[in-house]
Amino acid sequence: MKNKTRSRKIALEVKNLHKRFGRLEVLKGVSLTAHEGDVISIIGASGSGKSTLLRCINFLEVPDTGEVIVSGEPVATRRRRDGSRVPTDRRQVDRIRSRLSMVFQGFNLFSHMTVLENVIEGPVHVQKRPRAEVLAEATVLLKKVGIAEKCDHYPSHLSGGQQQRAAIARALASNPGVMLFDEPTSALDPELVGEVLRVIRDLAREGRTMLIVTHEIAFAREVSSRVIFIDEGKILEDGPPEKVLVDPQSDRCRKFLAREFS
Repeated sequence: MKNKTRSRKIALEVKNLHKRFGRLEVLKGVSLTAHEGDVISIIGASGSGKSTLLRCINFLEVPDTGEVIVSGEPVATRRRRDGSRVPTDRRQVDRIRSRLSMVFQGFNLFSHMTVLENVIEGPVHVQKRPRAEVLAEATVLLKKVGIAEKCDHYPSHLSGGQQQRAAIARALASNPGVMLFDEPTSALDPELVGEVLRVIRDLAREGRTMLIVTHEIAFAREVSSRVIFIDEGKILEDGPPEKVLVDPQSDRCRKFLAREFS
């Protein structure tokens, strides 16, 4: 297994990431590496920094210090006079984001667009790809996530699970190198969780590189190649699911898992 990991390319590197909001330091030196095909589940209590980590990777938030490297390309930032950091080149950020698709808790679909229009929006208007080509791919993607018959519906006419599956199809439409899932089932009614997890499970089987912030511990154990436990802005555990979820080394992780399964 180790030799196989070495032979795979590094899709994403995060080096010593720090992020502060006012006096609150949310990330305190987080580092991780994801190889192509890795499925990394990120667990931890609410407020531990999990979602902020994904937002920093996708540059929805700009890290205060540290480095994000996507497919070998570091994202350049500069410090402003007030001490905050901003991207040096917004065009680079846009290019990097095309390799990183994010699926949010709240779906974030455009309410005035149909499902199909939501899926093709990025490839057509941002990537400037031919509309006919994108439409054909979008039809395949909607079939993949099980909502092809909803292509002409607006988000308000869909269930939460259907909206999230549409959001996953939209994320796939840009053909990203890495997919980021920020608690993709947390806004769903319990009976709708399974349909979204099935789609993510299928993506894992395809060999997609994914970082998944989740509270679905059983799912994380099943689908992940690695599990990371974050507590108060630091990674305390990082390893295979059978190690982190069955035999964690930190007392904080043991207590967290005990609460999740109580």
